Amino acid sequence: MSLTSSLRHLFRAVAGVVAAALFAWPGAMALAQAVPSNGAPPADVRGWLQRLHDATRNRAYSGVFVVTRGSEIATARIAHVCDGRQQVERIESLSGPARVTWRRDDEVLTVWPERQWALRDRRELLRLFPGPVGVPGIEVGGYYRAEPRGSERVAGYDAWVVDIVPADALRYGYRLWSEKRTGLALKVQTLRADGEVLEQVAFTELQLDAPLRLETLARQMDDTRGMRVERPVLNKTTLEAEGWRLRAEVPGFRPVTCWSRPAEAGRTRAPLQCVFSDGLAAVSLFFSTGEAAASQRAQAGATHVLVQTVAGTPVTAMGEVPLATLERFLGALEKTR
Repeated sequence: MSLTSSLRHLFRAVAGVVAAALFAWPGAMALAQAVPSNGAPPADVRGWLQRLHDATRNRAYSGVFVVTRGSEIATARIAHVCDGRQQVERIESLSGPARVTWRRDDEVLTVWPERQWALRDRRELLRLFPGPVGVPGIEVGGYYRAEPRGSERVAGYDAWVVDIVPADALRYGYRLWSEKRTGLALKVQTLRADGEVLEQVAFTELQLDAPLRLETLARQMDDTRGMRVERPVLNKTTLEAEGWRLRAEVPGFRPVTCWSRPAEAGRTRAPLQCVFSDGLAAVSLFFSTGEAAASQRAQAGATHVLVQTVAGTPVTAMGEVPLATLERFLGALEKTR
């Protein structure tokens, strides 16, 4: 199997285990600094991230956004409602295979209509678009700084533009367009150190304060009549509890969540995934149960994939970070039992 085919296979496998990048980690701690009340843009990165996060609370919006990754372009339609306590989101893919993804807080339902198949699960991951959230124990301001770049119009709305500049080469930078009145992220670019745009997500159509009802979306999400619904069982765990550790921390990255699947017939160890984040970027480590694998690496937009065998176990590191960051993770990983 070619490396390109392996990468496609990996992304399909990952999609069955983790939510798409659009789904937020719901247990996040609110960032401490409030957005200035005078309408001016925030002064630091924590203020900007709080502004983007607050924009998704107590608000309904709908629209179409486009994801550009190299020569690949994908389009989706989103409907989002939040009453300050609960949020429900519907994302319909408009390109590629038909797929609708629902999120109600940390509950995720992915539907493939043509196959009459649905996957219902719970997720605890970060998202950057349309708004990132804070992570307990992570001081994002220690690894990124904000550099305002004025204002522009996106999808018919006036937006503040800011660069989120990384402090080192272990993470990418971002350019954000935040709608001036509400703070909603209208456009996000992931940038390499030389300024090259690796990925871009942007609204092309947007209706703020859309006439959507949370109860209606929730009822539609619960209606899976005629579908085969799969509910994978994931067990919450830790890297250390599974007999692994990082002998040296990767600067800025902290463990966010870790889970394993129940053991299956013919397997000696359940598959394991652990997620680390610096508050914006996230890295996933996947522990396989197959035979030792040759080292492989691949890239799609801002996402790198690195496969290596550690202590006889094939481990895949994946994240929207430079390859050197994944190398640091796998280089520090060791088995304790």
